[in-house]
Amino acid sequence: MTDELTTGSVPSHGSRGPNPGVLALVSFALLVIGLVLGTIVANGQTFVSPFSTATDVVGYFRGNSAAVRLNAFFQFGSAVPLGIYAATVYARQLRLGVRVPGPAIGFFGGISASVLLMVSAFVTWVLSRPEITGDAPLTVALSFLAFAAGGFGYVVSIGLLVAGIAVPALILRFVPRWFAWTGLIIAALSELSFLAMVIEPLQFLLPIGRFGGILWLIVAGFLLPRTRAAANRELQS
Repeated sequence: MTDELTTGSVPSHGSRGPNPGVLALVSFALLVIGLVLGTIVANGQTFVSPFSTATDVVGYFRGNSAAVRLNAFFQFGSAVPLGIYAATVYARQLRLGVRVPGPAIGFFGGISASVLLMVSAFVTWVLSRPEITGDAPLTVALSFLAFAAGGFGYVVSIGLLVAGIAVPALILRFVPRWFAWTGLIIAALSELSFLAMVIEPLQFLLPIGRFGGILWLIVAGFLLPRTRAAANRELQS
């Protein structure tokens, strides 16, 4: 397995592009800023769950259009560095000589997570429009769509990104073994979160993947070696 992972000619110079750890940190910071500012602007009201009563859902979006729009703005902003992170890590893994499906799976997951986060942000922005919230059934339907894209879809996708980094990193010892195993656990829980679509009590898995996943990606972005020479030094240590 290790031979398959390290097949290919690998340049010795450092990888180009932004630091993935910084990218993940920016993505996480924007997400948190949006949640905090949205709550402040909404006078302490947290973002409403689509599983609340229709009256509560409609009332929140009608009464907090500025907070909803602000949340959508930062959520969209958070999606951009996440997509760049996926592309940067994919390129770095190839430079490190990883020649198995893992990097491609991670890249697919990262891009999917970024796009689904954007979709959720767009739908949330639509929910800030009074022309839309005047229609109660439509408002509830759109709130479920925003939740599905930014919940089930995003978390399952971020789990693929984490797994695509953690598996090669575990085998080739790019990162400490305990950290790689932590990523695999987060990835597994993220993949299982899709069961919450039919078993609502399992929704507790969503924040594990949403926040645990991005925090793991931040650390992984700083730990991944830049060059094959650096990776070899880690193996020998």
